[in-house]
Amino acid sequence: MSTITALYEAHHRSCDEAFADAENAAAEGKWEQAARTTARFVALVELHLRSEEETLFPAFEDKTGMRTGPTAMMRLEHGQMRSLLGSLSAAVAARSGDDFAGAAETLLVLMQQHNLKEENILYPMCDRALDDAALLATITRQLST
Repeated sequence: MSTITALYEAHHRSCDEAFADAENAAAEGKWEQAARTTARFVALVELHLRSEEETLFPAFEDKTGMRTGPTAMMRLEHGQMRSLLGSLSAAVAARSGDDFAGAAETLLVLMQQHNLKEENILYPMCDRALDDAALLATITRQLST
């Protein structure tokens, strides 16, 4: 049986791979490819964030009563990531390698720190609090879309 941690960690890796593809295309000035790979990356990240915000976080908050703890911080960081995703997309549209690189560097640091907190703190807390096969099935379905 899978765990919340395993499902979301695997999806983090998929997002990381898509991010690397987008970065490489932009760095090489392959703007049509950069547009496709950036759009794929943005879609994967948005899928991930929505799954957490619409399914995981509410389930955790309902079960534990913790609404101002780790999930509140993760939502704040999700907003910061969305802003940077917008900057990446704008940089691709403008074909600006410098703007893309700047937004990508900031996003990379934020994602690394965010993912560590989720993978080492929040997801294990969720695994302990939420022993729910239906929830795992829902998350699996959401992340495989």
